[in-house]
Amino acid sequence: MDVPEEDTNSPGWVFKSEGGSCVRPSRALCGTARGSGLVYCVNKVKGFRMPLNDDQSSDSDSSRLSESTVSSSDTEYSRQSFNSDSSSKPSSPASVHLLCVEHQQQLYPWGSPCALLPFRKSSPPKVITFDELMAATRNLSNWTLAHEIAVNANFCIKQEDYPQNSFAGTVKQIVHKAFWDHLESELNEDPPEYKHAIKLFEEIKEILLSFLTPGANRIHNQICEVLDTDLIRQQAEHNAVDIPGLANYVINTMGKLCAPIRDNDIKQLKATDNIVELLRQIFRVLDLMKVDMANYTIKSLRPYLWHNLVDYERTKFQEILEETPSALNLTTEWIKESIEDELSSISDESSSCPGADSSSKPIISPTLVLNNGYLKLLQWDYCKTIPETLITDEVRLQELREKLNQLKVIACVSLITNNMVGAAVVDVPDFTDHLKRISLPLLEGMNKKSFDLKEALNAIGIQICSIVNKSLSERGLPTLSEEMQSNLMGQIAHIVEKNNPVCSLIDKRIQLFMRSLLALPSFQKCMPTMPGGLSVIQREIEFLGSQYASIVNFNKKVYGPFYANILRKLLFPEAAMEKTEAETSSN
Repeated sequence: MDVPEEDTNSPGWVFKSEGGSCVRPSRALCGTARGSGLVYCVNKVKGFRMPLNDDQSSDSDSSRLSESTVSSSDTEYSRQSFNSDSSSKPSSPASVHLLCVEHQQQLYPWGSPCALLPFRKSSPPKVITFDELMAATRNLSNWTLAHEIAVNANFCIKQEDYPQNSFAGTVKQIVHKAFWDHLESELNEDPPEYKHAIKLFEEIKEILLSFLTPGANRIHNQICEVLDTDLIRQQAEHNAVDIPGLANYVINTMGKLCAPIRDNDIKQLKATDNIVELLRQIFRVLDLMKVDMANYTIKSLRPYLWHNLVDYERTKFQEILEETPSALNLTTEWIKESIEDELSSISDESSSCPGADSSSKPIISPTLVLNNGYLKLLQWDYCKTIPETLITDEVRLQELREKLNQLKVIACVSLITNNMVGAAVVDVPDFTDHLKRISLPLLEGMNKKSFDLKEALNAIGIQICSIVNKSLSERGLPTLSEEMQSNLMGQIAHIVEKNNPVCSLIDKRIQLFMRSLLALPSFQKCMPTMPGGLSVIQREIEFLGSQYASIVNFNKKVYGPFYANILRKLLFPEAAMEKTEAETSSN
C-alpha cells in the first residue's frame, strides 16, 4: 500500500506509489507542511460548502443533492491528480476529501486494495492496469464510507497529530520550524524577499475559495481581487507589498466563513503581532475550518445517503463483484457452514425420533439458514475475516458481541447468586442494579487477550459477598459463613471454564431470544418473550437485540439478491444448473 511521505519543498502530503508517481490531494482539504496534518484525504464528494451566499437569501440549493454526489467522475479526477505537478490546483473548488485514516482498517479489511483482485492458483497472475486498481479501491472506499456516514450518527472527521515525543512528530516539528525560520529570514532581509510569502497567500486564496457556496459571487470576486498574486508580485518587485494588510483581510474573511466555534481562534489571530507567527496560526485555523466544513458536508449528506442507501450499496457491491468475481467467496463459505449446521441439527433430530423417515431428503428453509448464519456472527472470531457482505458492519457486530458477552457473565453471576444465597438477597434493595454497577466496570475489555476474566470474577464475587453481608447485618441477621462465601466465589469463578453448565444455559437462552427476534416481522412493535434467567439483563439485551435486528434486516435488504443466488446454488443445485444452461443456450 502507498505510504504518505511529507514533501518539504512544497506544502501538502504527497502519496508516492511504487512506480514513483506522485498524487497530491487537494491542498484545500489536506494538511499542509506548516499546519497540523489532517486525518482525511482521497475520497471526493462534490456539491457542499460552508453555507455562505451573499446573492441569495437561502442556501437550500447548496444542500440539494443528486446521484452524482457520490458517484462523480473519479476516474478522470485520479488521472489528473497523477499527471499533475506539485502546484496543481483542485479539479473543483467544491471538492471535499473525506476518507478518515481511523477507518482505513475497516475500509481495507483485506489489508490492501490489491487483495481485492481475483487470483487463481491454477492461472498465471492477471495483469491489471492502474485505472482498474484505482476503480476497485474507489468502489470499496465509497461503499464503506457511505454506509458509515449513513448508519453511524456519530461519524465525523477529527484532526489529529503525531504524539509530541514520537519520531514522526519530532521530524515534523523540525521541518515546520525550518520552513517558518526560513520565511522569517527572507522577510527580514533588506530588501525583503517575498517569494515564499506570496506562495502562502496563493494557497490561502485557494482554501478560502473552497469554502464558498456556488452563489457567493461577490465575496468570490473580492477574494480574487485582494489576493491577486500577479498584482502582489508586481508590488513585491517595487517593495510595496502590505503583508500585514493582506493578513488582516484574510482574518476578516475567515471570520465570515468560519463556524461559530472558531470565533475565539479568530480573536486570537487578530491579537497576534508577529507576521510569521500570524501566518502560521492562520494555516492552523484554516485546517480546523477544513475539518468543520468536512463534518458539515457529512451531516448534510446523511439524510440523502440514508434515503438511497439500499440501492447505492447494492449497486456499488455489484460493481465490485464485476471487477472481482471472487468477492463473494467468504460469504459463500459462511452460508455453506450455516447449511451444514442446519443439516446436522436435522440429522440429530431424526436419529432421536425412531419413526422418522431417514431416506427422504431434508427440506431446509433458506430464511432459517440465513438467520442461523447471522446468529453465528454473535460468536464470531473476529481475528478471521468476516464475510464480504458484512464488512461495513464489522465494527458494530464486534461491539455487540463484546457487550453480549459482558451481559452473559452478569446473567450467570446473578443466576448462581440467586440459587446459592437467594433467601439472603431477596430483600436486598436494588440488588440487580448493584450487581450490574459492580460488574460492568470490572468486565470492561474482557474480549482482549490480556484480560484476566478469572481475576475479574473473583473481584465480583468478593463485592457480592460484601453487599449481602452488609444487608444482612443491617437487618440484624447472621452474615454468610466462610464456607458459603467460599462456595459462592468458587461457583462464580468457574464461569470462565469452557463447558460450564450455567454459562452454556445462559448462552442458549440468549441465542433463543435473538433467533426469536429475527423471526419477528416487525421487532419495533413488540419484543419476543424473554427466556428465564435473563430478567436481570432484560432492558440491556432488548436494546442490543434491537440494534442487532436493525443491522441484520438492513443487510438482508441490500444483499438479499446475492444471498438468494448463493442459496439457490447450494440448496437447489439442479435448478440452478438448468437455469444456467437455459441462459447459455438463449445467448
